[in-house]
Amino acid sequence: MKNFLLIIQIIVSTLLMVIILLQAKGSGLSATFGGEGGFYRSKRGVEKLFVYLTVILATLFFIISTVLVII
Repeated sequence: MKNFLLIIQIIVSTLLMVIILLQAKGSGLSATFGGEGGFYRSKRGVEKLFVYLTVILATLFFIISTVLVII
């Protein structure tokens, strides 16, 4: 059971990293430090899906980590 949860946690963490890296906020690292003027816009389509997947995968990762600590 513990080995199965460890494998699932590795898969979830890898997917979480990929989804986070696919979320492009700006045109590069300069946008992270305020190099690009920001404007408000709503999330649509794939961006919205990535946000939901990030929340779901992060929650799943947290639950699996908690269960592994208890076991």
